[in-house]
Amino acid sequence: MGKTVILHSDVDAFYASVEMMLDPRLKGKTMAVCGSTENRHGIVLAKSYEAKARGVKTAMATWEARRACPGLICVPPQYDQYLKYSRLVRQIYLRYANDIESFGMDENWIAVEGGGSVRKGGLEVAEEISQTIKDELGLTVSIGVSFSKVFAKLGSDMNKPNGITVLDEENWREKVWPLPVSELLYVGQARTRKLMSRKVYTIGDLARIDVELLRSWFGKNGLMLWAFANGLDSARVCPMDYVVPIKSVGHGTTCVVDLDNEYAVWLVLYELAQDVGARLRENELAARGVQLTVKDKDLGWRQYQMTLKVTTQSALEIAQSVFTLFKARYNWIKPVRALTVCGINLVSNNQPVQLDLFNNAERREKARKMDSAIDEIRRRFGYGAICAASLMGDLKMAQDKCETVVMPNMMYQ
Repeated sequence: MGKTVILHSDVDAFYASVEMMLDPRLKGKTMAVCGSTENRHGIVLAKSYEAKARGVKTAMATWEARRACPGLICVPPQYDQYLKYSRLVRQIYLRYANDIESFGMDENWIAVEGGGSVRKGGLEVAEEISQTIKDELGLTVSIGVSFSKVFAKLGSDMNKPNGITVLDEENWREKVWPLPVSELLYVGQARTRKLMSRKVYTIGDLARIDVELLRSWFGKNGLMLWAFANGLDSARVCPMDYVVPIKSVGHGTTCVVDLDNEYAVWLVLYELAQDVGARLRENELAARGVQLTVKDKDLGWRQYQMTLKVTTQSALEIAQSVFTLFKARYNWIKPVRALTVCGINLVSNNQPVQLDLFNNAERREKARKMDSAIDEIRRRFGYGAICAASLMGDLKMAQDKCETVVMPNMMYQ
């Protein structure tokens, strides 16, 4: 049996490509998928390669993109379609492998078992996958082929669009080490600035740094980055049915107008906590702590957290806790633009709870049963079938549901 070859397949300009496939009139045009301006998501989510050549960038404000590219065609996102085609692409991958790991809606690692050498076995499968997706779905993918997940991911970014890049044991140093250090997985803007301030400009520079020095700069993450740069990543592609352990449950939103008073903030927090509580109950988990992230109107952000005296799945208790945090910590120098609520330090809901004299166990049990009844009503008749009276008014939350598209953002190791 041959060795495992790892592919990383990335659908090119995914949102934009799906829109062009659904509406062929958009093909070859300078177009971008943009969030709703009315809902404060007025940024570029994806763009065609023609728009990219004219200076349009992902996360650019829509008005700024139109200024850079006069005549830019802006279309609203269709998340249901993106989820549909994400599933269809993964079904094609399943014809070639059993171990497939998502890294976002449009990216997947694929472990090809018994594929022989990276160049022979892996390249052949990559070519078949690329052609099949193009023929059946009208989309193109860029694929990296390598002996590690990190280099496969790196390879998929090197020859876009519709390209295949092989990084094997013989050529990876020649191709990888000259690249900017920012190209390496998990080297974001902050780490790039820190590394460049220490004269680490390329992946090769990072590979040659003393590993203990990197540990002193970044802790255990420094060891991880050094291993990545030296081709020592040994992480496997997780099995298709592997369920990543849930470490936190959160929900956030960008508000349709800036919030300038505590009651408006409370309503948004309570609505966000509805989803957090429901997902905790669905997964039979309870939170021992809560975390609140606040983004102000100038996009500055702050994050606060606290430990709870009693574990909870209750939306009301979660909302009350994060609201307490907000009132105690936010100084109101600027209005609030966005909020995120998380349940953290999760434990099984079946774990015994130590009660005290200040908690009414009978009342908590009645509240738990009420929450379960609400879950069942919403499951049968839709989310809007029942809600708190206070949330029926003018809730300053976006309604385009882009926050419901949540994908993994860390690779399995």
